[in-house]
Amino acid sequence: MTPDPAASASSDSALPTDLPQALELLAQREQELAALRASHDDWQRALSHDLRAPLRHITSYTPLLRETLHVAGLQGADAQEAEQFLGVMEQAARRMGGMLDGVLQVAAMLRESQRRQTVDLAQMAAEVRAALLAAEPAAEQAQWDLPVAPVPLQAAPELLRPMLAALFDNAFKFSRGQPLPCIRLQVEALPGGAWRWQVQDNGVGCDGARAGQVFGLFQRLHRETEFDGAGVGLAVAQTAARLQGADIALHSAPGQGCTVTVDWPAPAAG
Repeated sequence: MTPDPAASASSDSALPTDLPQALELLAQREQELAALRASHDDWQRALSHDLRAPLRHITSYTPLLRETLHVAGLQGADAQEAEQFLGVMEQAARRMGGMLDGVLQVAAMLRESQRRQTVDLAQMAAEVRAALLAAEPAAEQAQWDLPVAPVPLQAAPELLRPMLAALFDNAFKFSRGQPLPCIRLQVEALPGGAWRWQVQDNGVGCDGARAGQVFGLFQRLHRETEFDGAGVGLAVAQTAARLQGADIALHSAPGQGCTVTVDWPAPAAG
């Protein structure tokens, strides 16, 4: 394909030819970035406040409606049907609240500083596990196998921590129905300073052919009646991985648990 001289000339003319032009272009780009960030902040505020207002009305008025029906003396099949409808409303409201929380978490991660430092994956994994046990005491009954020796990663702690939390939470959620849930963090050093680490569980697993779909926001491979959640955790993990130059993949089969593999890049030279 023959290059277009006019397009080439136009492209060249956009480049600064001296220091004042370069500084002017830089200032222009900074203004554009500031406008983009302001728009992003407005979008987050809309999610945090404007969209939550009607959701709060649903969650607030549902129990009032239940009380009204009770006072009205609704009984029998009609009362059971009304209770079923109210239950669906409450479940849908909780799910929508979880979805909004997930979108806000992903959006906040995109704004986090991506400046990396040396982080001990083993120590952070222990801290994340402790936080999960505090929020979910049943997780204490699981068998946890975490590395003890330091695992130095070049990572942004603000991104790595929620990533680990999402992976641990996902592993426990889908293995908690087992007689002895097992959750393992396996780490392997790769040539050149890179790392491969895996979060494994012995849970229900999923269709391996569709495993790639679970990293999409709000994507689920199990019915909501089987497992709660809004389909956010693995999307958070993938966002954090990509922002730090890591690759993430999920391997699973029904009834054979799940393995999430993360290939973490080596520190940048220099």
